[in-house]
Amino acid sequence: MSRALLIVDVQPDFCEGGALAVTGGNAVASAIASDADTRRDSYAAIITTQDWHISPGAHFSDTPDFVDSWPVHCVAGTTGAALHPQIAALEVDAHFAKGRFAAAYSGFEARLLDPNAAPEDESGMLLADWLREREITTVDIVGIATDHCVRATAIDAAAAGFTTTVLAPLTAAVTPENLPKVYTELREAGATVLTLGLEPLSPAP
Repeated sequence: MSRALLIVDVQPDFCEGGALAVTGGNAVASAIASDADTRRDSYAAIITTQDWHISPGAHFSDTPDFVDSWPVHCVAGTTGAALHPQIAALEVDAHFAKGRFAAAYSGFEARLLDPNAAPEDESGMLLADWLREREITTVDIVGIATDHCVRATAIDAAAAGFTTTVLAPLTAAVTPENLPKVYTELREAGATVLTLGLEPLSPAP
């Protein structure tokens, strides 16, 4: 078994003070950074995803419903779309970007981000292909938001055949009261949801 940590969309626009702030976003960024640093040897890879919007159609709206449409956020190349500073300081193996021209909630829609390429360049490798190329079979998922992009990423990870665990203490939700329903949906999709303390992991092979 080869395990990766997938850090989903921990970006300034999704944290307090951002364009689409999720309560607890900054605290989750700090907790993820601390946990990832402590358990770095347990992972064969640490990976980030980022919303990286250019023209995502109806995903952006001046009158958002906060279900399918949202205020403008995470515009490619802006400070709000960058990684949260505490995540950016981690030793990360690969960065993936999603949503240039579509909503793209799932990290499995993301492509490898080349920092030297134009923001609109979508030629990078898809996340699932990158993981399989490195014989990674298991993913731990953390990030923002539990009930949107973390949820979609975990469902797609399980559907793609990866052993999938959502580390709920290292996520933040847009609507926390909906979390019991979200956790049930994730478990029905084949993911494990860890809602209590995080256990030590064995070192990665």
